[in-house]
Amino acid sequence: MSLTMPPGPLSTSPPSDTNYTIDGPRHRLLATPFPRRVRAEFGGATVFDTASGVLLHESNMLPMLYVPESDLVTSLLERTEHSTHCPFKGDASYWSITAGGRTAENAVWSYEAPLSGGSWLTGKYAFYWDRLAHWFDEDEEVFGHLRDPYHRVDVRPSKRKVRVIVGDVVVAESSEAKVLSETALPNRWYLPRQDVQIDLLEQSATTSHCPYKGDSAYWSLVDGPADVAWSYEDPFDDARRVVGHLSFDGDDVSIEVTP
Repeated sequence: MSLTMPPGPLSTSPPSDTNYTIDGPRHRLLATPFPRRVRAEFGGATVFDTASGVLLHESNMLPMLYVPESDLVTSLLERTEHSTHCPFKGDASYWSITAGGRTAENAVWSYEAPLSGGSWLTGKYAFYWDRLAHWFDEDEEVFGHLRDPYHRVDVRPSKRKVRVIVGDVVVAESSEAKVLSETALPNRWYLPRQDVQIDLLEQSATTSHCPYKGDSAYWSLVDGPADVAWSYEDPFDDARRVVGHLSFDGDDVSIEVTP
């Protein structure tokens, strides 16, 4: 994400404060080896198992894993008549996956004769993430998408005073917050639970998953706006320091931070 989303160098809106230019098309492709073994399952069967996956970074898109044909279980695949055209990569052919009595239609694609700018895609296959049942990065099951090696999450303690107002109600105030900086996203301030007027909040049924931080729970203002705060109770390693903290955002939320 850091390379392909603004203001990353491979986005269609790259930074202007540089001492270099990138020659070539405005829409950019970059392939890098994925550093670990990846496998995926469907219908109780392993569809691919690779230590030679290639991560395609493409302007304004999430990175996509491409797998060599030699690492696929091709007996599970059946070619379909479906095809699509990408002006940057060429014409894509599609395959369905059948295993365990189930079929994932057009779940796999490949550029069999890619355009010259992406000739290195020849013999490699990509998969719609949500059409496979399970994905594993080494032996850890992962959700949402693979973690981009160029994407970072950093958490730092801060003595700056942070004040959170929802509507006209002060719901939190702290000089012991943590600031979470994540590639291509605005800083998020996480306040210790003891500095939050927790009696003004109630946990909602909303949850979400971030491939870089983990599973989050959401909080609503009692008799007020919904899902104005969230917390990570068991985050991934890079976000471990925000355990026991809440962060706030939304149309009704104002956050004041001293310089």
